[in-house]
Amino acid sequence: MGRRITVPALAVAVALLPLGGLWAADLGTPADVRTRGHDAVWLGHAWVDGRKSEADAVALLARLGGAGTGHGVRDIYVHVGPTGDDGSLDASLHPRAAWAIATFHRLAPGVRVQAWLGDVVASEGPHGLDLARPATRAHLAAAASSLLDLGFDGINLDLEPVHSGDAGYLAVLDRLHALTGARGRVLSTAVPQTDPLPPLRALAGALTGHPKWWSQDYLAQVARRVDQVDVMAYDSGMPTTALFSGYIAQQTELALAAAPPSVDVLVGLPAYHENNLGHHASAETVPAALRGIRLALAAVPLHGRSFGAALYVDYAATDADWSAYRDGWGGSTLSR
Repeated sequence: MGRRITVPALAVAVALLPLGGLWAADLGTPADVRTRGHDAVWLGHAWVDGRKSEADAVALLARLGGAGTGHGVRDIYVHVGPTGDDGSLDASLHPRAAWAIATFHRLAPGVRVQAWLGDVVASEGPHGLDLARPATRAHLAAAASSLLDLGFDGINLDLEPVHSGDAGYLAVLDRLHALTGARGRVLSTAVPQTDPLPPLRALAGALTGHPKWWSQDYLAQVARRVDQVDVMAYDSGMPTTALFSGYIAQQTELALAAAPPSVDVLVGLPAYHENNLGHHASAETVPAALRGIRLALAAVPLHGRSFGAALYVDYAATDADWSAYRDGWGGSTLSR
């Protein structure tokens, strides 16, 4: 979880993308922008099951650029699940959650620690969460409430694959946002990519059985129900860094156009190194993603709205990934 469910037939849909336009997008001049202090990083389950220590937390913050305010990360998403297929959450899965929250709060004052909560959705098969069932939504709300009771600063919801237009997902967000809002916490959600051409989503879904993209209108509906959206813009199928940068630029612009100015937009950075039909590790790099973000911000200046980059994921990131974020984006904050 946390980034995608890869489907081999995705290559068919990817082949339909207007690659020439993405290549042309990469020829632009990137904006001279660094972190605005609104970044995030996804952390694996080891932080809540007893495998990590305070020394590990100190080392993580050093990789990001230092403790306190010496880095651009505002949110840490710590994996606490997965949920059961009924939406319930077994508390025995995260026995050290309170320790993780307290440790990061002490070592990095001002950083919010959110509970990364999710599971597979039964949108393409018989197993997983049925979001149309009121009982499933009630269980998810109960799980979120129990995590807030532990002291988490918010919920980072990651349900995949949610198809564009899914009314059950909107109902989940309505319920969770009411819960987090009433308790002064935040609700963020990981979202898939936005269809770059209106017919592409339907055609890709028909060919693959896995509609990869959301419509821009559906992303807007989702964004209105949360405080943050984290765009999982990786697993693009792009074979070169130039095409990937162009794709990230496109996805960043689409997300900024869809989300209300009051909602934080974060774009994912691929700090993992798998190779399959949907992901080419040599092309989907952290520097290429950052270049794409800067290309988008040259075309669509932020004018003060909240924006960040979200690094996925700590247990797969290499020294080069940490350095690319820290030296190429994080560190002292600049605004635009």
